[in-house]
Amino acid sequence: MRLQKVIAQAGYASRRKAEDLIKAGKVFVNGEKVTTLGTKVSGSDEIIVDGKILEKEDKVYYLLNKPRGVVTTTLDDKGRKTVTHFIDTDKRIYPVGRLDYDTTGLLILTNDGELANVLMHPSNKVVKKYVAKLHRDFSIDDFHKLKKGIKIDGRLVVPTRLKIKNKNLVEISIIEGRNHIIKKIFEKMSYMVDKLTRIEYGFLKLDNLQSGEYRSLSIKEVKKLYEYKNN
Repeated sequence: MRLQKVIAQAGYASRRKAEDLIKAGKVFVNGEKVTTLGTKVSGSDEIIVDGKILEKEDKVYYLLNKPRGVVTTTLDDKGRKTVTHFIDTDKRIYPVGRLDYDTTGLLILTNDGELANVLMHPSNKVVKKYVAKLHRDFSIDDFHKLKKGIKIDGRLVVPTRLKIKNKNLVEISIIEGRNHIIKKIFEKMSYMVDKLTRIEYGFLKLDNLQSGEYRSLSIKEVKKLYEYKNN
């Protein structure tokens, strides 16, 4: 992870202030002064900022069933409820990726930036599964058309799995992580998405978690998530 981001996530300073400290020569990594922004560091590196050793915060991992009408961020300038509101922790956690304001379902929150990067990087091909309720029945012709892929903003999106669950209820799995991608797919085919829920993220599932409920991920689950790296 980039050095300035590590400093910011540790709560020592804002990202911009961290960059200023690096450029001023006040940051050392493993005893060596670092003045280059964007320098990559790992969890085992010793980082000293302005004469103080950067304390490593214990990593925490949560799986939340995000309710509708909640913002996927840590702060909202409009005063709306955010996803971190539901997690009882004193750690500086943040969501991995995002779900739209009116989209529900599985969301991972953590303070582990390295894992977040693993899960969000397209090269690691982590599959996300959604259930979309459309405003009208999904035709068989469109089903076969979508299976072959559809271009969104000039890039082809091909579902890894597609299933019609009940006329206007479609289960779709994709690797893509672009904003509003599921809604854009169906809008391109002249369908409106009335309701959208993410039910799986990689091997993780919502199971019996109710809306607004969350649970901690096990050590075994976290290790398995890391296995997606360059898989």
